[in-house]
Amino acid sequence: MLPAWAVDEVVDHWPTSCDCGHVFSESFRVAVGEPAHHQVEELPVIAVRVIEHRCQRVRCPGCGARRSGLLPSEVAASHLGPRLQAAIATLSVRNRVSRRDAVELVGELFQARVSTGTIDAVLARVGGALVDPHQDLLDAVRSSRHLNMDETGWRLQGSQRALWGMFTDEHAYFHVAPDRHEDHAKMLLANTTAIITSDRWWAYSHLPLARRQICWAHLRRDFTAHAEGLTEEKRFGELGLHVCERLFWAWEIFQYTGDRRQLKREVTVLGRELKPALRRFAGKSPRNKYCRGIARNLLKAWPALWTFAAVPGVQPTNNHAERSLRSAVIYRKLSLGSQSEDGETRTARLLSAHTTCRLQQRSLFVYLTEALNANARGHPAPLLT
Repeated sequence: MLPAWAVDEVVDHWPTSCDCGHVFSESFRVAVGEPAHHQVEELPVIAVRVIEHRCQRVRCPGCGARRSGLLPSEVAASHLGPRLQAAIATLSVRNRVSRRDAVELVGELFQARVSTGTIDAVLARVGGALVDPHQDLLDAVRSSRHLNMDETGWRLQGSQRALWGMFTDEHAYFHVAPDRHEDHAKMLLANTTAIITSDRWWAYSHLPLARRQICWAHLRRDFTAHAEGLTEEKRFGELGLHVCERLFWAWEIFQYTGDRRQLKREVTVLGRELKPALRRFAGKSPRNKYCRGIARNLLKAWPALWTFAAVPGVQPTNNHAERSLRSAVIYRKLSLGSQSEDGETRTARLLSAHTTCRLQQRSLFVYLTEALNANARGHPAPLLT
């Protein structure tokens, strides 16, 4: 129940009669004790306000010329106000409503007349307002002490592309690139000194092992696949799954106790058990044919398996990046990607703002309204950092 000060309207209901047959008149309406409360939340009638701006004309008494008033810059920029544009962008990006559905929804909810072309123009305008905040997010992510990074597929007119994502606890940065190669990872990371949590994808192999954390959730999936094999491959997979279970249990205990020394002891024991086994499975024996590659890969990246135990803030999995990417993946599946390179850039900016607002538990609608207001006035857009 909301407190009384938060209630917009109070409606009193008085009894009309008693079970004994007595009928209550208005003179009997004297409250006895506290009333029973029942609160109903309802939407008001929602409709856009149409504001007509008139540029009045006057005649100059000095020269006789006629002069017209000028529209303010924030009014002349569009026939739609910032709040309506922000609502359209929020429906399209956060709620992944298609262009045609957005036209119907805006008409039903707000009684506003728009077309699919108007929706696209609004998204382009919002994307243009996010140029500086988007760049600032990249700078903020690069300057963090640790970050999560992942990539997924994207489409440009049906052709294959890649959507890269970089995430901290409060910031998200998306970038669409032609592929998932190492040069794009280098370009995005630039000169950052952050510790990078990622999967074992080769695009991150240029990073020093001391600045990497390999995702154990990905490793558990790999070990699960090998555990379904035969003989040595099966033993390799079962050993890996056993190590994963103990590692995740140690991490869960650490989440409650905060005892990093105990976590390091547990990780040291696991390392002493796993490393000799990996060396055995990495051997040239024909029995190791199906597990030799991953065993050698893990030995090569050995220090990057245990960074989380020594560095505060680093987690053993890349789940944070995968959760942050999920909304973008659904957006891609529903929209089939982008139809132009400008559309790619715009989508990356919108997804960055959307995910960052979600991480900060901030209203995307309110932020976009502020950004559009500032952009219409020629002021810098508010940053998300």
